[in-house]
Amino acid sequence: MVDSQIQVSYSINEEMSVGSVVGNVAEDLGLDVERLKTRNARVYFGDSREYIELNKARGVLLIKERIDRETLCGQTIPCALHFQIILDKPIEFYRIIVEIVDINDNPPAFEKGDIKFKISESAVTGSKFDLEGAVDLDVGNNGLQTYRLEPTENFVLKLHNQADGSRNVEMILKQPLDREKNEHLSLVLTAVDGGEPRMSGTMQILIIVLDVNDNAPIFTKPIYKATVAENSPKGTVVTTVSASDADHGSNGRITYSIRNTLDDVRHLFAVNEHTGEVRLIGNIDYEKSRNYQINLRAIY
Repeated sequence: MVDSQIQVSYSINEEMSVGSVVGNVAEDLGLDVERLKTRNARVYFGDSREYIELNKARGVLLIKERIDRETLCGQTIPCALHFQIILDKPIEFYRIIVEIVDINDNPPAFEKGDIKFKISESAVTGSKFDLEGAVDLDVGNNGLQTYRLEPTENFVLKLHNQADGSRNVEMILKQPLDREKNEHLSLVLTAVDGGEPRMSGTMQILIIVLDVNDNAPIFTKPIYKATVAENSPKGTVVTTVSASDADHGSNGRITYSIRNTLDDVRHLFAVNEHTGEVRLIGNIDYEKSRNYQINLRAIY
């Protein structure tokens, strides 16, 4: 048995049609086509899905099944298929790597089509309001790049980079609201990627201007820390968060939600929108991640 050190690499775009040529592997390995036939050349993926096949008559690798980079690798960069070409008599192994290049086939998308705020006309300049971020399944330059807010008479956007690679999006009041002029405001938040052509997604922001002083809810702690064992059953309470409104002194009408967009937090944890109780809804694996950052929002 010979485990050849020869390694051939190819690069292809995702979503190529079935039957598309990946590369002339016979030529690149220095093997003639007859040798491929007589020695029963074949591809070996192990336990992985066989996206690529060998055409022995032509000595080329072909797309066997359409490849979606997002399904195959998620946000991992680079994304590649690793397999071998095996020949018999004697047995030889040749290592093959096929990099799957992202194309801009996913627009940025918001979980909700709109979000509503009640803001007092006495709110001071510089008041901050958290917005839902968008999710783009593409990576690199094809992924989410920036946001736009229109119109811009009363508010501006501020973006904060997070440790997990996402961005917190804040809407900041730059000019006081006047309920007598506008009782309702409608803004559009647009998320834009960097692909060619560029793709985008939008969310509408509906604002009711109040003539009384309504303060935004404030959490009792800036950071809540909790521990949970990896074998904890679904439904386990991780922690309970609490926010209050200075004007009303009651959480009865405060709604809690999870803001994470890019990671698996939404699949593993859930918050009771009324009580602030954070529970486990998935299976956590210590080997995959030793800690999770759950970003929460409280809205009155």
